[in-house]
Amino acid sequence: MDAVSAVQSRIAEIQARFQPVTPRTSTSAAWAAAAGAAGLTGSSTVGTVTTGASTASEGAVVAEAQKYLGVPYLWGGTDPRKGLDCSGFTKLVFGNLGIELPRTSSQQATAGRAVASLAAARPGDLVFFDHSSSRAGIDHVGIYLGNGQMIAAPQAGEDVKIQAVGNPTVIRRVLPEATTPAAAVPATGAALAGVPYADLFQRAASKHGVEAALLAAVAKQESGFNTSAVSPAGARGLMQFMPATARGLGVDPLDPSSAIDGAARYLGSLTRQFGSTELALAAYNAGPGAVSRHGGIPPYPETQNYVRSVMSKAEAYR
Repeated sequence: MDAVSAVQSRIAEIQARFQPVTPRTSTSAAWAAAAGAAGLTGSSTVGTVTTGASTASEGAVVAEAQKYLGVPYLWGGTDPRKGLDCSGFTKLVFGNLGIELPRTSSQQATAGRAVASLAAARPGDLVFFDHSSSRAGIDHVGIYLGNGQMIAAPQAGEDVKIQAVGNPTVIRRVLPEATTPAAAVPATGAALAGVPYADLFQRAASKHGVEAALLAAVAKQESGFNTSAVSPAGARGLMQFMPATARGLGVDPLDPSSAIDGAARYLGSLTRQFGSTELALAAYNAGPGAVSRHGGIPPYPETQNYVRSVMSKAEAYR
């Protein structure tokens, strides 16, 4: 085969790979094939979630990404028939599953929710890197597969491939997570017996899907259940809301019912944003911006002690 024929054959092979296929392989079969090719073990026992009109799961992301193995890297590339760059690859994979990402890796690094560490990462998470010494900021992205591996469009002269993940600068989760139904949140009625405002903690927990024991622990840590407490910094009430935060949430910090409901709503939002109770508590104490900047619990002794203390109190109330 001459050189021209070889190139034409390669183009035809890539184009054929991306023609619509009906019906699509089941998620479990796709996961098994993708995991096997990646040298991973396990099954497709991952939660399926719906985004818009499409359905996405950890296994579906891995399987979709696997389809583009061997596509050449092309700077600025978004068409697999020609080539893909790193963010063009991730945008294509998630777009095919109904999840729209921004175009560039630096923009994608702000999507979804932060994952605290590689140990907490799940297949389908986006892993970001700052590889350039001459230009600060995120400049590369891949899709985490699990077991220390990722799939990415690496650089000029290479193809989309599976490789060791190394040490990501940022990890983000863009797959929606199934929320826990309010009825499934432990009532902890007996455990909160004798705790001030137990009925308000229970009601807010059921309404916002935040554990009642955690809300009680925050109140104990923040004010010792004192509804008129005012901190030197100006935080007020049972849940110690700063005035600006209280206004933003529409909360009366000196009204126990309003304060507890607002705290449950706020903690629920922070938990969804950052993906864990510990990070939500850190954001409640130090602010969401501090958690985002540090990619986890900020290195402030006050905040670190706060998280440990509240978690310990919550455990005692369960």
